[in-house]
Amino acid sequence: MKMKLFGAAMAAVMAAGPALADLKIVDTSYRTGPYAANGIPFSDGYQDYFTLLNERDGGIGGEMVNLVECETGYNTEKGVECYEATKGDDSLVYQPLSTGITYQLIPKATADGIPLHTMGYGRTSAKNGKVFEWVFNYPANYWDGASHAITHILNENNGDISGKTIALVYHNSAYGKEPIRTLEELSKKHGFNLTLLPVDHPGQEQKSQWLQIRREQPDNVIMWGWGVMNQVAIQEAVNIRYPMENFIGIWWSGSENDVKAAGDRANGYKALTFHNLGSDYPIYADIQKYVVDAGKAAGAGDQVGTVLYNRGMYAAMLAAEAIKTAQEIHGTSAITPAMMRDGMENLSMTEEKMAALGLPNFGPEFDVSCENHGGNGFGAVSQWNAEAGEFVLITDYYQSDQEVIQALVAEDSQAFAAENGIEMRCQ
Repeated sequence: MKMKLFGAAMAAVMAAGPALADLKIVDTSYRTGPYAANGIPFSDGYQDYFTLLNERDGGIGGEMVNLVECETGYNTEKGVECYEATKGDDSLVYQPLSTGITYQLIPKATADGIPLHTMGYGRTSAKNGKVFEWVFNYPANYWDGASHAITHILNENNGDISGKTIALVYHNSAYGKEPIRTLEELSKKHGFNLTLLPVDHPGQEQKSQWLQIRREQPDNVIMWGWGVMNQVAIQEAVNIRYPMENFIGIWWSGSENDVKAAGDRANGYKALTFHNLGSDYPIYADIQKYVVDAGKAAGAGDQVGTVLYNRGMYAAMLAAEAIKTAQEIHGTSAITPAMMRDGMENLSMTEEKMAALGLPNFGPEFDVSCENHGGNGFGAVSQWNAEAGEFVLITDYYQSDQEVIQALVAEDSQAFAAENGIEMRCQ
């Protein structure tokens, strides 16, 4: 009955005339600075998807999307300033695209009652919705990613990596430090030795780290990098002739920008992902028609189908589906941030839904709930094919080690709740 009433209400709205731009989405982007090469395609994909919905569908549920872009330069202080400057007028959700900005916004957004979607980054223990009411990090988080990397290495070694050495080359920031605790626990479980090699911002100086890798010859290298750091690391790995098939990056270290500078020598480099790759999906014909060819693309239109464009588009798609869910729950098209939170907490992504959106097999199925704001923790491994000039999936999606991850999430989130006097929800 609720769905029938909602459908009738939407029909009445559409019949009444053009909808107002009531769905405000803020894109905290960075098109400048040392991380711009990666920030640009993500922002292009994020904005282009909402433009597609406006141009093709007349918005979402009869309401046009009002997208506001605010440049952060991947600077935490500027990110907070963007939030403060744009949070009024019912901004529905923020996608900070920075772990440092996320950590600063968690208390602010919680106090203001505005949802954060930190897709595949940010504070990992925010997966616990009992503690973090306004923060969501589905479909996967950094601790999932650390586990995915180790599982892949296990699979490559017949399930036994005891005595082996794995080096973590990481951005020396809140972002880069996120996987350390998980890798330490996994090293105890599987008996491998963990070497930690921090790289200072922005990551252009890595000679000493790769000299150490050449000297110690770890069996595998995992990278937690972003922006220019990734390009430099891959080039340094090439210079010391480190075997690329043993070098795997987190999903933020696996775009075309990261490998092309090294040329054919980067062939075989691996990176994690939580969504599919390429542009062989029906939705891209619509993006070309309604956005790029219409002159409404957020950028030059040259990033369509790249890894990070796809990721930005995926983030926008998940936000749009949460908006639809919120509209259905509350029986209104003009939702509030609190209603948006409800939509995010009740989001269900199925293969049937993704196929209907023109994105069949684009990402793993997952459900969000009051207790679980992080999804089901599935990821896959991609590999750079230099001859084809693209990353390709080389594994199916598989789940992270939930025994290890869930215990760490519970421990960290409960400590946060105790420190901040937060009463558990979902009782």
